[in-house]
Amino acid sequence: MSILEVNNLKKRFGGTPVLKGISFTLEKGEVLSIIGSSGSGKTTLLRCINSLETADSGSITVDGSVIFDGNGKTVLTKEQKRQNQLNVGLVFQQFNLFPQYSVLRNVTLAMEMQAKKKADFKQNKKKILADIDEKAKMYIDRVNLSDRINAFPCELSGGQQQRVAIARALALEPKILFFDEPTSALDPELTAEVLKVIRSLKDTGRTMVIVTHEMGFAQNVSDKVIFMADGVIEEQGTPADVFDNPHSEKTRAFLLKDIG
Repeated sequence: MSILEVNNLKKRFGGTPVLKGISFTLEKGEVLSIIGSSGSGKTTLLRCINSLETADSGSITVDGSVIFDGNGKTVLTKEQKRQNQLNVGLVFQQFNLFPQYSVLRNVTLAMEMQAKKKADFKQNKKKILADIDEKAKMYIDRVNLSDRINAFPCELSGGQQQRVAIARALALEPKILFFDEPTSALDPELTAEVLKVIRSLKDTGRTMVIVTHEMGFAQNVSDKVIFMADGVIEEQGTPADVFDNPHSEKTRAFLLKDIG
């Protein structure tokens, strides 16, 4: 069974169709890169999967659980919606860190909020918080920032801030980790350090969906590539299929422009 199934997803903003029937699947441990020009619907697709936007129709299934059913046949409780959101982590273009908190606190905060909702939190508060701290430190180390654990966002480079955002998303242990243009706000040197971290996550078997304009990275790290244009999937396949042997004229024109 696929870990992610998107079926005929459609979304309009006002009278403008942005997603015009998107369908694809992703297997556990695979990395999918989504490429395409600005306005092609890439970010809207991610936001619909992560419940930041609500699609108009279609369906989304994560690890066998329906998280969106545009036909209304599956009605989710508030708790089911909350749990489903935890299964799909999102790293944004902008880092969205809390400026008043240290690196460690930025990573522990969401975990603590989740822990406080559990029935045994008050009885086991000390141990739970200690475990959260240890888990946060493990993920901070994974993104190579242990030496900056007590620093504040204003003391970090853009690349370091994005790595904190990745650690924060990882700490919630989502089944799928989504990246929305994670390097678009970074210069080339800082881009390289963030891409290195994402590449290392692939080596651990992490399931990821990456919207990116870094064509070389997409070609090297992906198991599958989707090229979107005008709200549809114009082409999809392996990196070799899409980059080396594209069938669509739109794909060829896009790659010629972006790769040269």
